[in-house]
Amino acid sequence: MTSSSGTAGTDDGLVVDRDALDRLAAAPGLLTPQECMKRARRAADALDLSSLDRTSAGDALMLWRSESSEAWLNLWWRARDTGYHDHDGSCVGVYVIEGVARNEPMVVGAPRRVREYKAGDRFAFPGTGIHRMEHDSGAITIHVYSPPIRAIGHYEVEDGELRRRPGSPDEPSVSSPGLLTALTANAQPARTSALSSTGSSGPAANVKA
Repeated sequence: MTSSSGTAGTDDGLVVDRDALDRLAAAPGLLTPQECMKRARRAADALDLSSLDRTSAGDALMLWRSESSEAWLNLWWRARDTGYHDHDGSCVGVYVIEGVARNEPMVVGAPRRVREYKAGDRFAFPGTGIHRMEHDSGAITIHVYSPPIRAIGHYEVEDGELRRRPGSPDEPSVSSPGLLTALTANAQPARTSALSSTGSSGPAANVKA
């Protein structure tokens, strides 16, 4: 999540097709990572971003929350590193509307796997994974989680030991520089790749975030 959160509404002109979002929210059961990814893409069609205030540090606006899933519009007006975290069992599908975002699963004993996504790209990440994301200044992304997030686990190295700190899903994510340093100390240079718009290449797409 970003520095603040709220709910996207029709009164501010952001949501132009609430019925479409309601249909996306009304899944009969839990969604797969790929289904979350597809819903994130379709949710973008129900929004009009022309009236957004781009002067704040950033916002996370809820698009819907149902028994099966929840969706957030994340506005990254300033560059941000989420740190390594998990979604407590919830898978995620991400669609990049504007700007650049990078997803990196936590890898031990191998080169880092940083994948870059630009406007129009999408990817998915399983609920069993641990990852971090980087967002360039001005990035806008939609994240669909299933089931709705109950908690987020934040990871960092403390006194040489890996620690997981549980947090609220509404709590801003923080970077984990100690863990990032430990993972890169004995690894080869990070491997960065730009993927197709389907996000179907590599394990990060599950074919979670």
